[in-house]
Amino acid sequence: MSKYMDEFKEFIAKGNVMDMAVGVIIGGAFTGIVTSLTDNIINPLITAVTGGGTDMTGSLVVPGTSIDFGAFISAIINFLIVAFVVFNLVKAVNGVKSKVIKEAPAEEPAPVPVCPSCLEEVKEGATRCPHCGGEIPGGAHAA
Repeated sequence: MSKYMDEFKEFIAKGNVMDMAVGVIIGGAFTGIVTSLTDNIINPLITAVTGGGTDMTGSLVVPGTSIDFGAFISAIINFLIVAFVVFNLVKAVNGVKSKVIKEAPAEEPAPVPVCPSCLEEVKEGATRCPHCGGEIPGGAHAA
């Protein structure tokens, strides 16, 4: 059971899971904006153009319909609040993850041998430089 929980913790700690969760949450919040735009602005305009029924509950009255900008602005504010909360949550999770999971320092590559005469790179163990023919001290076959 312990191995199973370790695998689950590793799965949750991966960045892809967090990215997917953020996408789902923001997508759900954005749905409110789209729904409000269509229900409170676009549909009333279509009703006004086509001569549909009247509803006087909105904040702007167009002959034959009403447009509720207040509901649309409220949906935008709700979206911004959700986005702000998700941003802070992701920032906190990343901070905890960086403290808990210490990344191993990158190993520096081995130094490349250089010819002392022409300063060109040479292969490891070479006794002569392929560029200038100069002798390489400490080569594999050096005496």
